[in-house]
Amino acid sequence: MKVETFQAMGAVPVKDGIVFSMERKNNEEASLLLYKKGSKEVIQEIPFPATNTIGDIVCVKAEKIASARYEYNFCIDGKVTLDPYAKVLIGTGKFGEEHPEGHEVRCAMIAGNYDWEDDRKPQIAYEDAVMYSFHVRGFTKQRYSGVRHKGTFLGITEKAEYFKELGINQIKLMPAYEFTEMESVKTHARYRKEEELPKRLNYWGYTKAFHFAPKRAYAATKDPVREFKDMVKTMHRLGIEVLMEFYFPEGCSPRYITECLQYWVQEYHVDGFHVRGVQGICNLMATDPLFADTKLLNIYFPVEEIYGKKNLPKKRMVAECNDGFMIDVRRFLKGDEESLKAFAERMRRNPKGSGLINYIASHDGFTLCDLVSYEERHNEDNGEQNRDGRVQNYSWNCGEEGKSRKKKILELRNRQMKNAWCMLLLSAGTPMILAGDEFCNSQLGNNNPYCLDNEISWLDWKGYKSGNSEMFRFVKDLIAFRKKHKILHMGQELSMTDSLSCGFPGISYHSSSAWYGELDGQNRKIGVMYCGKYADEDELIYIAYNMHWMEHTFALPALPGGYRWNVALDTSEGILEEDRWRLLPDSRQVQVSSRTVTVLIGRKHKDVKESNRTLHNHHKA
Repeated sequence: MKVETFQAMGAVPVKDGIVFSMERKNNEEASLLLYKKGSKEVIQEIPFPATNTIGDIVCVKAEKIASARYEYNFCIDGKVTLDPYAKVLIGTGKFGEEHPEGHEVRCAMIAGNYDWEDDRKPQIAYEDAVMYSFHVRGFTKQRYSGVRHKGTFLGITEKAEYFKELGINQIKLMPAYEFTEMESVKTHARYRKEEELPKRLNYWGYTKAFHFAPKRAYAATKDPVREFKDMVKTMHRLGIEVLMEFYFPEGCSPRYITECLQYWVQEYHVDGFHVRGVQGICNLMATDPLFADTKLLNIYFPVEEIYGKKNLPKKRMVAECNDGFMIDVRRFLKGDEESLKAFAERMRRNPKGSGLINYIASHDGFTLCDLVSYEERHNEDNGEQNRDGRVQNYSWNCGEEGKSRKKKILELRNRQMKNAWCMLLLSAGTPMILAGDEFCNSQLGNNNPYCLDNEISWLDWKGYKSGNSEMFRFVKDLIAFRKKHKILHMGQELSMTDSLSCGFPGISYHSSSAWYGELDGQNRKIGVMYCGKYADEDELIYIAYNMHWMEHTFALPALPGGYRWNVALDTSEGILEEDRWRLLPDSRQVQVSSRTVTVLIGRKHKDVKESNRTLHNHHKA
């Protein structure tokens, strides 16, 4: 052993050994513990020299050892301690088991090179992305998931074709690194010492963790590193990006966070991160050249402060991800007063310099099915006397709390879910789908199953294989409809002025009168028209949202000569195949049933005598 200069935190293989570096505060006694691979017995203890320091960082070199043959820990003031920069953890046990202490759990280094072949990041623009968010274990753990390796990274790989079939091109994983799922919970004053506190499962993983290491309990094989990389490579081959959620508690140093995320980009080819917990670090990372092609999601990005008002990036890599869209859309969906104006603004919003992640349901609340089935949370299984979870859910049970056999209630719930899908998938921004919503997955009214590793928190794939497959087809077809019509997912906010002099603005609002959107507080309906010319398309799209409990008549703008309105979608029926589109009898108006969304397509019709007036010159005619 000899003193070596600092390389990087953790263990760094060099030409003739390995350099180990750690943070030592208050001049603690610190040493390196070495183990033979697979053994709990310390074969060598090497003190960190007090002279070889940079600030609070100390380092030491272990000579003539190979990373593939050794494991290690640190010892600080006599206590065996894991390296927070460890790339692999050994001996952590099964999911839900308390991590052993001492020499039972050890740190390891990645051995060997991985063949990424011709892997390339898909680099999907935010406006073209359809995101799908899920818990690694809960996604495939249920017996009906249809995969062999349930609850694992390999199980996700087995579901790759499912993502393609649905139309997903971005997946976002809840914490998939080595978090400590069993944590102490102070429930009563009699617990005085940390070791006496009861342990409780943190199923989601927003807790303390070893952020550099993929979670071993999520691996079907003995090699979580390779299994995770195989999963990423498979997704990339299918044109699917992989984003990860990371929770960094307050107190994590900016250096630790940036090194961690940089490591996952370089070592695992991850496409982006949703950073939770500590605030502000993403603003710094947004201008870091290391993350120039990496997506960054956070609650909010003050882009003009980050980049400068005149230097907003043409390629958006940061994205706002918060509950604003969800709350306003839920209120409109259930027919609240004073909700229409906010909805109209949300569905059009598409800021410069930043992407926008929209969702109606997330892991932190009701599923979409529960949103239309429950008005109160039902979190009794969490063991906190139903006191945890969101109090205000902006939900409506359609007339009966929980499960129902009443035909009218079931039909209304089905239609309300389809209405919600239209609001999400036909709005600007990036739609984020909560896994399972596409086949009506329910958590039985539990809006906070953070501590449950059971059938409540696992996706119920029976719905996909039974009667709820009809909802899956609806969502699949609606995603395809969105992708087909570029005007619905533009890279910038549509203008409400006729900037092309084609007779129509990019987007316009209508109601019982054409060209006039009645946005007053009592109104619960709006017609939104898109002019495809602004996306080099010839069709017009008119979406009539009627969230009132009464049928309403929507006025339609006059079309160019030779154009007719066609009914392409009605949430009381579903999405129609193009050869089954119905011509609207009256081109001046459309009747829309209560709590229904109707989508019309304005296009040239072969049975209508062609006019010299086209969409382009309609304004001048």
